[in-house]
Amino acid sequence: MLFDNHEDGFGDQPFPTAAAAGTAPVSGSEAPAEAQLEAIRKEGLTGRQLRTARRLAQRHNLPAISDYDAVRLLRDAGIDPFQRGSMLDLVAAEPADGPAPRTAANGGGGQPPAEPGRALTPLPGDGVKLPQTMKPIQVPSTEQRAEVSHATEILRMQQEIARRRRHKLALLFARMFVFVLLPTIIAGWYFSSVATRQFGTKSEFAVQMAESPMSAAGMGGLLQGTSLATSQDSIAVQGYLQSREAMLRLEKDVGFRDHFKGDAIDPIMRLPETASLEDAYKLYKRHILISYDPSEGIIRMEVIAPDADLSVRWSQQLISYAEEQVDHLTQRLRADTMRGARESYTEAEAAVIAAQQKVIALQEQFKVLSSETELTLLTTQISTLEGQLIQERLALAQIEANATPNTARLEPVKRRVATLEAEIASLRKRLTEGGEGGNSLAQIQGQLLVAQADVETRQMMLAQSLQAMENSRIEANRQTRYLSTSVSPVPPDEPTYPRVFENTLVTMLIMLGIYLMISMTVAILREQVSS
Repeated sequence: MLFDNHEDGFGDQPFPTAAAAGTAPVSGSEAPAEAQLEAIRKEGLTGRQLRTARRLAQRHNLPAISDYDAVRLLRDAGIDPFQRGSMLDLVAAEPADGPAPRTAANGGGGQPPAEPGRALTPLPGDGVKLPQTMKPIQVPSTEQRAEVSHATEILRMQQEIARRRRHKLALLFARMFVFVLLPTIIAGWYFSSVATRQFGTKSEFAVQMAESPMSAAGMGGLLQGTSLATSQDSIAVQGYLQSREAMLRLEKDVGFRDHFKGDAIDPIMRLPETASLEDAYKLYKRHILISYDPSEGIIRMEVIAPDADLSVRWSQQLISYAEEQVDHLTQRLRADTMRGARESYTEAEAAVIAAQQKVIALQEQFKVLSSETELTLLTTQISTLEGQLIQERLALAQIEANATPNTARLEPVKRRVATLEAEIASLRKRLTEGGEGGNSLAQIQGQLLVAQADVETRQMMLAQSLQAMENSRIEANRQTRYLSTSVSPVPPDEPTYPRVFENTLVTMLIMLGIYLMISMTVAILREQVSS
């Protein structure tokens, strides 16, 4: 409101030429400019916008005679006086001692302030130059200073944000270099220049099972020829080759630890002279890589050593250990089979002997060698006596047929008939009721037949046990599990390890993952603490 008056700084001093210029007719070339000024006046621009346009015109050295004319000249020059970028350029070019001095043009008329040593631009229609305006005493404008301060604050905030972003980006690159790139470079240098060159020898073998005719006939033959039949043995062999026992045998046979001592091995892999078995076993697990494929039933082994021939030698030793382990796994099975067959045969043989002893005891008890023989003998005697009895009865009947039989001849015939009948009855009694010993021939024959049948049964069982023992002996003599080597170890002609690119890339990914995990943890903890 301090600059709303029309004071131009010259007081009441008359200027005839200015009056003449004000009453001069407008030429045809100036008519469009007046139309543009009239259109700008109708836009309803605020005083703040007009002042901004005037300052931009002064900044670009445009000869504006009023605020509206400054808007027109800026638009003719292709500059939008109300664009934010133009205002920021104006603030950046603002002198440190304050805003530009106000002239008579601030009131909407007159000439813009002239630079030192430069005359004022004449008004249209003027024939004489106007005198230079005097610089009045500046009274600070509150609205103008607030506008400049606001734009300056925005610019300062933008510059501060850009500076902070550059600082944070620099810190990010520094942390990435220290925690990710530098360890990756060190790892790449180690793998390419320091690490000991090692040779890996690969081999493949499988545990096979011999087909048995006895087992193939049953349900067990369904799994023969598949990896399921030998999966347990293969897993057992894999575990044995990865055990401390295998490492100790390799140490005893070829001196495993001695090859990783000395200056030829890099410091990280090198074993100290006083290395324990636990340290050697950790190194053993890193250099003996064994895997089992259950779908194919194949055991894959890779042996890594500082020398190619040494890796082949170690592979052959481990394969021989695996063969011994397979034999050891089936040895107990074969021993159990033979033991069971021998025990069964021994029991059957003892049962046969016991049955035969029982038959002999019965024969001695009854004093009968064979019940069949005794039966045949008795039946023969009875038949003979019955024949004689029939003859004597016929003779007796013939004698009795006489009217006056001879007593001397009759009595002997009767006595012979009675004797034959008694003997026949005694013999028949021996067959059914028993004789002097109290046991009948039928009982004796029954016990002897049972004992003899027992002997025959035991003999048959003894024969079957003998056949089973022979089959078990054949199965035991034949190897039921054996190791089949499908890929033999062959020495490589070039070092297999270390793989420089792969190991370096893995190191970078590991360090990057660790860095991201630590950064996220720190950010989460900082947020929790600040909240």
